[in-house]
Amino acid sequence: MSSPYHAPVAVLGAGSWGTALAIQLAHSGKPVVLWGRDVRQIRLMQETRENSPYLAGIHLPPNLYPEAELTRVVSHSDDILIAVPSHAFRETISAIAPLISPSTRIAWATKGLEPGSHKLLKEVAQEMVGNRRPLAVISGPTFAHEVAVGLPTAVTIAANDSSFSTQLATHLHSGQFRPYTSTDMVGVSIGGAVKNVLAVAAGIADGLGFGANTRAALITRGLAEMMRLNKVLGGQRETLMGLAGLGDLVLTCTDDQSRNRRFGLYLGQGKSLEQARAAIDQVVEGVQTAREVYALAQQHGIEMPITERVYGVLYQKQTPAKAVELLLAREQKIEMD
Repeated sequence: MSSPYHAPVAVLGAGSWGTALAIQLAHSGKPVVLWGRDVRQIRLMQETRENSPYLAGIHLPPNLYPEAELTRVVSHSDDILIAVPSHAFRETISAIAPLISPSTRIAWATKGLEPGSHKLLKEVAQEMVGNRRPLAVISGPTFAHEVAVGLPTAVTIAANDSSFSTQLATHLHSGQFRPYTSTDMVGVSIGGAVKNVLAVAAGIADGLGFGANTRAALITRGLAEMMRLNKVLGGQRETLMGLAGLGDLVLTCTDDQSRNRRFGLYLGQGKSLEQARAAIDQVVEGVQTAREVYALAQQHGIEMPITERVYGVLYQKQTPAKAVELLLAREQKIEMD
């Protein structure tokens, strides 16, 4: 099926999350274009009307048009919503930059930091398309499958232009999907990135058999780490008490639909990094993000002990048991310090 002549929003990234968002946008009744780089996958989606590798059994609405030609997608759409992994974010922005019109607005639902530079994705986008263009980030407690099948979900949309966040919220809103708007792009971005690192930690703790007490303490102290980083980068504390912070953190640390949590579970159960990656067989954002968040913490002199121990397991060959030992051996301190 070919794409329509015009669509209000095009989604770039035909994985589980991009497809779920495209399905949600299609509930408005307006055309939605979904781009993916894998031509064979897109052709199969066009023929079968489902994304079987990622969301098997979920039918694509008739007004959702899978498309593999990026130029066509961009030229037929008013606004762009990017849903690719963080390592592909700059490449994707670079590819669309010469194709978009001056009026095209760009949003993303990617959670993470740029590999190597540990920049917020907002910074990457501003470098590539200018800081005067309306930009937005979508985050919150969301599992793709639950969004795709229409289970009740709420998210935060933060933008540098209130009319953009409001219109994007209108496009996404339905009886089962509730978007809230914000101006705090930094806070929403930090929440969406750091929670993946903490989910790996929660999975490790559960894999070691530590139980509910440990998990609750880890989530709480992890939120404190997230707030420290958020503060030094200019984000708002209130944002992290909302959907994009605490909400997403609780979801990702407690449910096995989270790839990051499952990855940590495998490590805690004794699997190697390679074995854990193979078992997940999809991108685990927390692995790369742990390195970037650790680098940011070091750069700004921030204490993030849980993040440090996850980094130690992933990049310094610490065993999960040793990481826990080092955490518990830290000196006593005031809780709110």
